Amino acid sequence: MNTLKVALLGAGNVGSEVARILIEDSEVLAARAGSKLELIGIAVRDTATKRGQHIAPELLTTEAEALVDQADLVIELIGGIEPAGSLVARALKRGSVVVTGNKALLAERGAELFQLARENGGHLGFEAAVAGAIPILRPINESLSGDRITKVMGIVNGTTNFILDAMDTTGADFADVLKQAQDLGYAEADPTADIEGFDAAAKAAILSMLSFHADFRLGDVYREGITSITADDVDAAKEAGFVIKLLAIAERLEDGVAMRVHPTLIPRVHPLGAVHGAFNAVFVEADNAGELMFYGQGAGGRPTASAVMGDLVSAVRRLTRGVGAAKDADEVVEVRSLDLKPLGIEHVMTSYCIGLTVTDRPGVLSRIAAIFAENGVSIEQMRQSRGNDEENQASVLRIITHRGSEQALAQTVASIRELDVVSRVNSVLRVEGN
Repeated sequence: MNTLKVALLGAGNVGSEVARILIEDSEVLAARAGSKLELIGIAVRDTATKRGQHIAPELLTTEAEALVDQADLVIELIGGIEPAGSLVARALKRGSVVVTGNKALLAERGAELFQLARENGGHLGFEAAVAGAIPILRPINESLSGDRITKVMGIVNGTTNFILDAMDTTGADFADVLKQAQDLGYAEADPTADIEGFDAAAKAAILSMLSFHADFRLGDVYREGITSITADDVDAAKEAGFVIKLLAIAERLEDGVAMRVHPTLIPRVHPLGAVHGAFNAVFVEADNAGELMFYGQGAGGRPTASAVMGDLVSAVRRLTRGVGAAKDADEVVEVRSLDLKPLGIEHVMTSYCIGLTVTDRPGVLSRIAAIFAENGVSIEQMRQSRGNDEENQASVLRIITHRGSEQALAQTVASIRELDVVSRVNSVLRVEGN
């Protein structure tokens, strides 16, 4: 049986699990792949750092470039743009198989790397970059390649879903649940990438690139995080039959594709509304296939390692059969001729849920309703409750609109802020799936 040399770049949470699988399941992998996979080295920043018991110290090296040059297969799990980007490019120029879970790199330089793979007979596998163990990128790229995807909407960050789900089920404040997520290992000590939506936005760019066959990047994605979500917002959503989720949404419109990440109200009966804990789910709409949903573990060492190994074994099977490695890279690059442009959020049609604190006196509701009418925005439902400030006779309004243009909705909110009877605009959340 042929033996292929594997270089592993990075030995963090996911990298350590990949190394374990390569070592402990070597015979099973050989039987499935048709070739033996020999782990020849693991590139790390510091060889003195303690690793798992299954990683022999002699496998560790700081010479990443030399390791790449010796390998037939390269697994990149360093993360970030550099040095990961240079190492992946180096391997692809040699015609190697590369498997990566690096969402930031693909969101910024994906088209360039696919082109390198195509030109040099290499292969770039990337299933682990979005939604952990969920097989979503390959079905979009291959199974739905003969269909026309119109919308992709998903929960693609397990940390934020854990936080919002815990706020919904326990009534706790954001800060308290974030601390819990950090204690459990779901959130990093610096959670910015997750809670400010950067991680989800990178994944949205990758999903858009594959779904709509165009060179979209992280900067094309409109982004809002979840730090402004309060327990009151969660309670009000629950009362109206909604749940708040951080959604990544990419939608094909007449002139291009609008990509956005933001906290969103979604009906509790919607499939995405029932995704709990740190799980992920991606909802896909296509002309012929209709509605599809992919659900499962979205984070963690073992689930992500499963996606990495799936890409690796698939590529090795093609090499073993003599088919060639660059199949996926060819497909992604060749269809970019559709040349769809990225569109700003102002092109989106959506609904708003607006929370207001207003003076409780006659005529207030009619003045607010007039603002909506002036901007061509229709009100679907309005709920009024007594505010905490009894002395000043304040009321809290929750207004959910019918679908309208983002531009008209934003202008409505701006005009409402100027009313003397409006003490405060407490929150503005978009609504999907209703």
